[in-house]
Amino acid sequence: MTDAEIRVAFLEELTSVAPDIDPATVGDDDHLQDDLELDSMDFLNLVAALHQRLGVSVPEADYPQIATPGRAVRYLAHALN
Repeated sequence: MTDAEIRVAFLEELTSVAPDIDPATVGDDDHLQDDLELDSMDFLNLVAALHQRLGVSVPEADYPQIATPGRAVRYLAHALN
């Protein structure tokens, strides 16, 4: 998977758990909880959705690594290789 494909998948899963977010306005450095206002349950649902879609388990200790779309793409790309 390319970084672009991972970003699309990430944004699709993000908007599935938080449908009020417009993916066109999400920047790579937007913090999911601070800037996009995901609550902890939405964040956990996103982690579960990413696991189901991509087969990548994100342990709780690594949650900061997926706190922004840009960091998440790098983390997921590394996990998929």
